[in-house]
Amino acid sequence: MATYAEDIATLLIDRALTVGTVESATGGLIAHTLTNIAGSSYFYKGSIVSYSNEAKTGVVGVRAETIERYGAVSSGVAEEMAAGGKRVLGVDICLSDTGIAGPTGGTPEKPLGMFFLGFSYEGGTYSRKFLFHGDRLMNKQSAADAALSWLRDFLTGKWVPGLP
Repeated sequence: MATYAEDIATLLIDRALTVGTVESATGGLIAHTLTNIAGSSYFYKGSIVSYSNEAKTGVVGVRAETIERYGAVSSGVAEEMAAGGKRVLGVDICLSDTGIAGPTGGTPEKPLGMFFLGFSYEGGTYSRKFLFHGDRLMNKQSAADAALSWLRDFLTGKWVPGLP
C-alpha cells in the first residue's frame, strides 16, 4: 500500500488539499500509513481514533440516535464520523472507518469482517460497505487499504462522487 500512499501524497500536495482520518476498527492504521510518507505534514492534518461510542459522540459528533438506531458499525455512523472529522480537523477530505475486525463481536446481521468506510469532502459525504474474510490484522489492513484506494480513486478521477 506504500505505492498508494505515495501517489496520494503527490496528488494531495499538487492540489494543495489536506486530509484527516477518524478511525475506529483500524485503530489508526490509515493515519500510520499516510504519515509514513516523508512530507506528510504538507497534506495530513491529524487523526481521531474514536474506538468507543463515547468518543464517537463526544469528540467527533456522531449522533447518539444514529448509533442507537443502526449500531456503531453502520453506514450512517461511518458518514457522521467522516463529516465530523472533516469539521473537527479542519481538512478538505476526511476518511473514516467502523467495523468488526474479529475474532469476536460478529452477529448474523453484522458478521466478522464487516466494515463501513466514510468519505467526506466539500461536495458531500459518502459511505461504502465491505466484508473482509481474514483474521483481525488482515481485516484491519484490508479496511485501511480500501480507504486509501478510495481516496486515490477520488483524486485521480476514477471515482465520481455519488456513484458506487
